[in-house]
Amino acid sequence: MKAIQNFIQNQKLTRVQSALASFVLDHAVEVCFMSSTKLAEKLGISEPSVIRFCRALGFSGYTDFQNALRKEYHGDLFRISDRLPVPSDRAAALSRLDLPSDILANEYQNTLGNLEQALASNRPETLDAAADLILASGRKYIVASRGNACLGVYLNLYLHHMTDHVIHTASASVSPFDLMADISSDDCVIVFSFPRYSSIDELALKLAKSAGAKVILFTDKPSALLSEYADILFTIPVNSTSFFNSLSAAQFLTEVLLNTISRKCKGRSIERKLKKIDLYLDEFGTY
Repeated sequence: MKAIQNFIQNQKLTRVQSALASFVLDHAVEVCFMSSTKLAEKLGISEPSVIRFCRALGFSGYTDFQNALRKEYHGDLFRISDRLPVPSDRAAALSRLDLPSDILANEYQNTLGNLEQALASNRPETLDAAADLILASGRKYIVASRGNACLGVYLNLYLHHMTDHVIHTASASVSPFDLMADISSDDCVIVFSFPRYSSIDELALKLAKSAGAKVILFTDKPSALLSEYADILFTIPVNSTSFFNSLSAAQFLTEVLLNTISRKCKGRSIERKLKKIDLYLDEFGTY
């Protein structure tokens, strides 16, 4: 919320107002949906102090100030993912907003922004390094839970077509730890971890690192929960206009990684393996 930030920083404020301004800038999304009474209680100040702060900024009152904050929030395409990771909190916040009627255009702009950030944050050399590591590893473990599971399923399917010893740890009957018990320093783990980060994913990585295995991590930012475990790190925003994460950019980067691997598999048995799979799929008519 750059406009509000610049506006506040250009004002001469009292000590209390400066503290209030800092809170607003650090928790802008939260303030969009807080009453003046709740904001005052949060900071341990009086409600009139909040009103005076708003008037010092040139607004007629708290409602006027909050409307300006929400308007800029609308302009930011409702990207509440970082500050409101809990789905119920996101849903509650979104229910208070006057959402654009053109959902398709709004979602397109949000997805485009995520893709642009993903392209800017991840270099081709990193994709090459990840592809080389996967192909050089003995076993390739895939860890992706709950909302991220779709990415793991997709990677698992097509990676099986290109290389051997791919192990998808998502299972209804066994835990990732059962499947990763024999992991070694010759192996690698590919992890998809986005807010809210799963403790199961973290424990799986602790197991992997204790065995000396390499870790390829897909997550939302360099400071994310599991970043410290990564040997190769991909950062992909999952900013969303709804209560769930947008995984379009993560899916895109997964496809690029698979494409990179397939190009490095020239001379390998991909064609033979695909023909063998199709031979049996033809029996079912399922593709």
